Amino acid sequence: MDTDKNTTPDVAAAVESKEDAEPFTKVKSKKTQKRKREQDGVEMDTEGPVASKRPQFPPISSDKLRGPDEMRKVAVPAHRYTPLKENWLKIFTPIVENLQLQVRFNLKTRNVEIKTCKDTQDIGSLTKAADFVRAFVLGFQVEDALALIRLDELFLETFDVTDVKPLKGDHLSRAIGRIAGKGGKTKFTIENVTKTRIVLAETKVHILGSFQNIKMARTAICNLILGSPPSKVYGNIRVVASRTAERF
Repeated sequence: MDTDKNTTPDVAAAVESKEDAEPFTKVKSKKTQKRKREQDGVEMDTEGPVASKRPQFPPISSDKLRGPDEMRKVAVPAHRYTPLKENWLKIFTPIVENLQLQVRFNLKTRNVEIKTCKDTQDIGSLTKAADFVRAFVLGFQVEDALALIRLDELFLETFDVTDVKPLKGDHLSRAIGRIAGKGGKTKFTIENVTKTRIVLAETKVHILGSFQNIKMARTAICNLILGSPPSKVYGNIRVVASRTAERF
């Protein structure tokens, strides 16, 4: 029993001496670890991008890029056959020579058909030609409708008198008479002040012009339909027109 008690402290001392002899493990601080990660990230960013093959496509011919030929049809009412026949050469020439399109009048369907061809350079010219023919069919003069081909920012707007105020019988006739005026004086005045062209066809009102000018003319016509006297309408549109001219 005494021998066991004597050996136990010796063994414990030997173990402690061994632990003292072993070197301490150095723990890295968080700052050094973070700095190392940043350096690794910089090294990764500096590596050159991986080269990737770009797809090679053969060039497309202009015919394929333009696509198939397109066609627009404009219906012609019966009362516009004679004016169309008389002015056909004036309508035909700018569409074919300037816009490089094909045009014909289909006698069976009573439509003016406009079609693109291989000589057509701008696909937007088809829309211009269709608007030009549509303006003539609505009742505008060829010279006025021709502005739709020459200028870009011109539009057509159509509305009904009954859309502004539901009128019937003599009340509707008087409203149309107020828009036209004696001998067309009121209509001509609105056209000259707002720089638009107006066509009255029964209860329909067609306006040709730029967006801002159409807005001024439409406001004046709506006021006349609602019962405003022409003198008051003249004054209002002159004020608006002068403000617009000063702005631009």
